[in-house]
Amino acid sequence: MRRFARVALLCLGCGVCSLLYGFSQLALSLEQEPGAGRERQARDPAADGARRRAGSGRGEAEASRCKNLSVSFWNSYWMLPSDVCGMNCFWEAAFRYDYMKTHPSEKMHLAVVACGERLEETVTMLRSAIIFSIKPLQFHIFAEDQLHKRFKDILDDFPYEGKVNYTLYPITFPTESATEWKKLFKPCASQRLFLPLILKHVDSLLYVDTDILFLRPVDDIWSFLGKFNSTQIAAMAPEHEEPRIGWYNRFARHPYYGVTGINSGVMLMNMTRIRRKYFKNDMTPVRLQWGEILMPLLKKYKLNITWGDQDLLNIMFFHNPESLYVFPCQWNYRPDHCIYGSNCKEAEEEGIFILHGNRGVYHDEKQPTFRAVYEAIKNYSFGDDLVHSLLQPLELELRKTMHTYCGRVYEVFIKQLTKSVRDLYARRSKGR
Repeated sequence: MRRFARVALLCLGCGVCSLLYGFSQLALSLEQEPGAGRERQARDPAADGARRRAGSGRGEAEASRCKNLSVSFWNSYWMLPSDVCGMNCFWEAAFRYDYMKTHPSEKMHLAVVACGERLEETVTMLRSAIIFSIKPLQFHIFAEDQLHKRFKDILDDFPYEGKVNYTLYPITFPTESATEWKKLFKPCASQRLFLPLILKHVDSLLYVDTDILFLRPVDDIWSFLGKFNSTQIAAMAPEHEEPRIGWYNRFARHPYYGVTGINSGVMLMNMTRIRRKYFKNDMTPVRLQWGEILMPLLKKYKLNITWGDQDLLNIMFFHNPESLYVFPCQWNYRPDHCIYGSNCKEAEEEGIFILHGNRGVYHDEKQPTFRAVYEAIKNYSFGDDLVHSLLQPLELELRKTMHTYCGRVYEVFIKQLTKSVRDLYARRSKGR
């Protein structure tokens, strides 16, 4: 009798496994249908007509299916919209998640927060990311509501050729403390602290300020994720290379990372690890998770911090130094690296990889070297020859800035950019 029961239980288990396998195959076959679960993608003008012709036959089928995780607009309550794999799509969502775990996305996720007059600056940053990157990009754009339509109009007209998807989100803070977070440093600046809590479906993310310009493929900084050891959850560059001009080591009234602190304008994150980690802190002997530690930190240090959310990150990594990967200054090159004389040795040797025009230097005449690079990328038209339309005019403008400290080392501003253009054309010649 016992043997019969075991055989029956085994048969029942096999039947359940077969049923689950059937469901998974069905889900995968649906996933591969044209148009099924498609992410919102920037419009390709050449394909518009074909999509309109094909769309009429798919309308009813697509209406019965839930959307993919990436949508055009996100609600402000940090929940999935009702039509994004909710209760009616329980089985499909479950099998899609299993498929995603075994077939990780090749996309690189890039986030930016734009408020006020930062639209043009943000679009220029996105253009610089698109020009040289190899793998597909997913942009997560957090912006004030009045900017959404303008972003959409601009991005939909970019000829991405299927290379880029974007998602627009509202500026969102925890309800009970929204006012305090909004007033911290600059409007919307502290939004970046909540990205691991909002983008729960994103494993890894590159956050950048709006005043960032990529002078080489995003793929290259993305590759640092593979260099993290088992304890590291994020990567940033030092705030200063030269302690004699450092801000944190001379003026900070709170703990900070390392010798000169870290700059959060370029922040690479393994967000899965961030969400799982319990952080050491100086408020309680109990370790706290990311969502638990932010508000207590702000309450304790709000009268002692100057640079807002960046100061809070410095405090966190002061207590958890093993969790930070520090990349060289050429990945976050700022005016401080040249206005008092060149002090980023890596940039002198290999050029600037990521340019960070903080202090508003793209929009005034104080640092014309930075402004020249910004204007060159802003005015470049996709599809034009990069040598004649970008490199050559830029070098002429950079030579005009040699009366400034940064202009004296103008070669570092164009060295990597020249290599990136050469590498891009080499890939194209090989059909990549």
